[in-house]
Amino acid sequence: MISPRRRATARQATRLAPPEWLLSGLRPKAAPIPWGAVVRAALALATPLAVGLALGRPTYGALAAMGALYGVISDTADAYRLRLLHIAIPQLFGALGLTLGSLVFGQGWIAVATLTLVALVSGMISSIGAVASVAGLLLLINSVVGAGLPLPGPWWLAPLLFACGGLCVLLLALLGWPFRGRVAERTAVADAYRACADLLESAGRADTDYDALRQAVTGALNQAYDLVLARRARDHGRRGPLVRLLAQLSVLIPLVEAAPAAQLRSRPLPDEIPAAVRELAQAIEESRLGGTELDLPAPATPSERAVDAALRHAARVVHKADPDPYNVDDRLGRPAALGVRIRRAGRDMLFSESSWRYGLRLALCIGLAQILVSMIAVPRSYWVALTVTFVLKPDFGSVFSRGVLRALGTAAGLVTAAAVLSQVPRGWWDVPVLLMLAGCIPAVSAKSYAFQTAAITPVILLLSDVLNHQGFALVLPRLVDSLIGCAIALIAGYLLWPESWHSRIGDRLADAVDDTADYLTYAFGPTTGRTEEETAADQAERVRRRRVIYRDLSVVRTEFQRALTEPPPTGTRAAAWWPLVVALERIVDATTAARVRVNHGAPPPGAAEIADAERQLRELAARVRSSVVLVDVREEWSAADDEGVLAPLRREVRAAQAITSQRG
Repeated sequence: MISPRRRATARQATRLAPPEWLLSGLRPKAAPIPWGAVVRAALALATPLAVGLALGRPTYGALAAMGALYGVISDTADAYRLRLLHIAIPQLFGALGLTLGSLVFGQGWIAVATLTLVALVSGMISSIGAVASVAGLLLLINSVVGAGLPLPGPWWLAPLLFACGGLCVLLLALLGWPFRGRVAERTAVADAYRACADLLESAGRADTDYDALRQAVTGALNQAYDLVLARRARDHGRRGPLVRLLAQLSVLIPLVEAAPAAQLRSRPLPDEIPAAVRELAQAIEESRLGGTELDLPAPATPSERAVDAALRHAARVVHKADPDPYNVDDRLGRPAALGVRIRRAGRDMLFSESSWRYGLRLALCIGLAQILVSMIAVPRSYWVALTVTFVLKPDFGSVFSRGVLRALGTAAGLVTAAAVLSQVPRGWWDVPVLLMLAGCIPAVSAKSYAFQTAAITPVILLLSDVLNHQGFALVLPRLVDSLIGCAIALIAGYLLWPESWHSRIGDRLADAVDDTADYLTYAFGPTTGRTEEETAADQAERVRRRRVIYRDLSVVRTEFQRALTEPPPTGTRAAAWWPLVVALERIVDATTAARVRVNHGAPPPGAAEIADAERQLRELAARVRSSVVLVDVREEWSAADDEGVLAPLRREVRAAQAITSQRG
């Protein structure tokens, strides 16, 4: 029996323990060390500094190494073509920012106004996509550096050196392209097959987390389609290797759709089925052709027939040397031409409320930071605005958590920086030290934002010391400026913008419920009297709608996960809505399973039953959209609850309604 004193001690320890939202950011994630990226980062940063020292121009080498540092941070893509974009485009914007900043260096209020305007543009273009977000980040960072730090040589020299450092990273990153040009795409498609195999293996088993594995399949499919279709956007021909990859990915969709039907069997599939899918994944990764006929148990139920037919069709396509180039469905997401996408992105940016909101938030914070350092003497004042820029990136994670984690990571990084600046002689000793410190950046970046900040801080201070020769005196101002920047971002960029986050998530969920209702009516729409081409087009459209719903739900999940790292009340409200996201994914699964079962022999639902299900979904969407907190939306079904192919769907909708009733 636990004594009252021990209970009191345990309660006191619980109260004194750090909150979970903070621990979740500090807790390192399980991620392998990317040794190739470690070597590239070490060489890319140390080589320019060594060349600068050899030529008697260490400041030039430090500027090039600074450009290489941002190139290392930008190198986050897998496919070589995407890595080219992820590194090169941000470097161009970074060079432009450095030019703009250097032109207004020492101009007082002109510099304040210029940086505020650049912050507005940077924030707005960050809403376009991942590459644009990093490009906007470097545009603003280098504008701040150029406006706050005297740069050597004529105005064009520093941007040129910066771009050369980024070019060094790009060349190192692309060395393997001639030998491993399509490895990333093949690996992504193979990983999607392996994720599907895990899902099929878990279907019908009570001791597995089917929902988590389904989310893993969605993530793997998103990754594979993004990589393969990014190549197709540039390659408008129908060459074999790309068509083959897309065909292999497309035939996986029916197998993924059959998984929910298999899950409803409440009986595991034969082991031969996931094993066969894993063998297909291996064949894709090794580019093997001509596989043998699959030896699978005879199917007995509609769900088993769906899995069997989808798997055999996938095996035929995977082992086929030259798939039909005109039987590959690009409607699953092939990007438009580059010019069309640029026009769409520009239009969406200019007319997007969220784009303007974020741009104005960033401009306000940068303007306040520049006004503050203009009125108060702050050593190395540009660090304040740099901290604001890094923290105020909502697309990189929770602003509040990033502010706290950046302060903690900077403090930890300054311990290493203090040891380096106080003990390492300036000169050639900086090269091996930078070699080791630079390699730590990609090694720990995937662990946590705090770990990444702790790794980047000593590198930046070492390069800053090469530029201004202040040594250990840089440490304390860096800490003070970082704390000031975090405070500005948290107060002016977070607390003063009390957006109705809860309602925004409710709108996203309600939109997903409405899309599910549309998907339901389309999936069970009339099929008689259609030609073969019309039937194929309907199938492709149904698949596209389902993929859009799951991709949107994955975005909603990401927003929730970010919100869960926020302090109360945002984090606790997000936790209250979380079960509804899971329930909605199960509703989509149940709809897909019903369609698959009908395709393979189950009796189709009647028109009244479909209309009844659609009505329930529309009512659920309307109530979710109008709710600040979840409310009771339970209704009675007019159809028999335990009969028909839509019975699992009705159960899932009732579960979603029960969740809402418990949160009122």
